[in-house]
Amino acid sequence: MKSEPYAQATVQREEIVNMIGPKIAALRKAQGLSLQQLAKISDVSAAAIHKIERNGMVPTVTTLLKIAGALGVPVGYFVAEEGPHPESVHFTKAESGRAVYTPHEGLALIGISGSYRQFQAAAAVATMAPGADSGTKLLKHPGEELVFVLSGRVQFTVGEQELSMGPGDSLHFNGDVPHHWRNQSKKAAELLWIALRNG
Repeated sequence: MKSEPYAQATVQREEIVNMIGPKIAALRKAQGLSLQQLAKISDVSAAAIHKIERNGMVPTVTTLLKIAGALGVPVGYFVAEEGPHPESVHFTKAESGRAVYTPHEGLALIGISGSYRQFQAAAAVATMAPGADSGTKLLKHPGEELVFVLSGRVQFTVGEQELSMGPGDSLHFNGDVPHHWRNQSKKAAELLWIALRNG
């Protein structure tokens, strides 16, 4: 017979797993994304996402990382236990920020904001390696982005505008405007990157 602590742990684990799908669905809808849009951004099929959201399939770690990256949250967002009290204040001590998954090679993100469940904004300090870019496809998504260059030089294309940015420069734009970023210099660039979701 299974001990009571073991049984409780099993039930708790099942509850956490059963919340992954609904959390993905809720966050996708909050960001105004259709299944097809999320599928395109995450490189996970719409059919698979639909099954996961309805708890018809448990995602692999790789799949969950892709979905989390597309939605702009750490993978832990989907498996964290719900606390009794919503977070209203979040403090990040120096050098204690968490690494945030991103599908873009050459871009490293350190999260400095609170849980995406409780706040409308997600912020990170981004390090963009020399030669890194956002890929061949233009990016497009709901919400807004605000970028402030801390060091180095980067290039952003937003709609018809080509912008070369250096330390102290900032850029604020609607995410539904097709955009692209790159670092064509020989040095890494560091940026403060803030994403604001819809509603």
